[in-house]
Amino acid sequence: MSVAPLGADGVPVISGIVRLDRRTKNLIPRLRPGDIAVIDHADLDRVAAEGLVEARVGAVVNVASSMTGRYPNVGPLVVTAAGIPLIDQADAAVFDRVQEGQWASVSGDDVVLAGTTVAHGQRLDLSAVSERLEASRRTMGGELERFAQNTLEYLRLEQHLLLDSPDLPDVAVDFEGRQVLLVVRGTDYREDLAMLRSSGYLSDMKPVLIGVDGGADALLEAGSKPDVIIGDFDSVSDAALRCGASLVVHAYADGNAPGAARLEALGLPYTRFLAAGTSEDIAMLLAFEKGAELIVAVGTHNSMVEFLDKGRPGMASTFLVRMKVGPILVDAKGVSRLYRSQVRKRDLLLMVVAALLVLVTITLISEPIRLFLRSSWLAWR
Repeated sequence: MSVAPLGADGVPVISGIVRLDRRTKNLIPRLRPGDIAVIDHADLDRVAAEGLVEARVGAVVNVASSMTGRYPNVGPLVVTAAGIPLIDQADAAVFDRVQEGQWASVSGDDVVLAGTTVAHGQRLDLSAVSERLEASRRTMGGELERFAQNTLEYLRLEQHLLLDSPDLPDVAVDFEGRQVLLVVRGTDYREDLAMLRSSGYLSDMKPVLIGVDGGADALLEAGSKPDVIIGDFDSVSDAALRCGASLVVHAYADGNAPGAARLEALGLPYTRFLAAGTSEDIAMLLAFEKGAELIVAVGTHNSMVEFLDKGRPGMASTFLVRMKVGPILVDAKGVSRLYRSQVRKRDLLLMVVAALLVLVTITLISEPIRLFLRSSWLAWR
């Protein structure tokens, strides 16, 4: 990335290589520091925003509205707080006018290619984003009502999730009586995995590791290999799919299994799990029905804002599944705070005393040592 002299509006001109994709999660792995990321992401969510910041992009150009005002999404706040220029509601034609790999600039509200403006939007700064966020908090009552209505309607339609025993897929992993660590690449997943590792929980308990889509990559990044990967397989790497884990494709009520085609193209064996709800819901059901002793959840979605970030109109399946598995479900944050692998002072003292006793015993029964000590004593006298 290069920073040119100030533009006509007194704001630095940001120049870099353009990388664009209408799906932000597909774009993030391709980004390099200083790139100009062109996205089409209405209500930019926190996880996507954190991915853009971690990639250290030079600027973000969004052809959609980063904050529609439906609910208080914090993605734009994350981007602007990191000092990254955010051009909002840019001309959608930028996807046709610019090709990936071309060098372009962000000057004020414009995207400029070879001296020609190819897109114009609204540059959002931290102050503007904060004002919009506060306004959305005051006006989210209507969205909350719609969300609640959808949830109640789907509760009526999906009550079988709570009452019925699903047709479980065969997986080459024994869950019976074991703890399960279920990882979704959601909010704070890195911090939670790091805490579980540093507390000694992972090494001591050796739980079954389930990665939900991109959660498999999160486990690999943290130095652990998933035992099971479950989901639509739209946000998980080929490397994770080839790590040797059992692969379970989420199939929906109409028989559609979006991830199956990809696995077949890669030549990887898999099983299907036909169930309603989200992939993280059915991952919990799988662990519960297979006899898990405890399910420790990392990065899972529980709040209305998190569900709206994912574009879901309600959370009926999640509500029902958590009612069913609730007795054995805990959040990773609680486990990492409660679980500590440490040596107590009393145990350490006993170990030292035991070691001294061993040395004394060896001294008393070893003739060479006794002769050496006797000779040393006589020489000293």
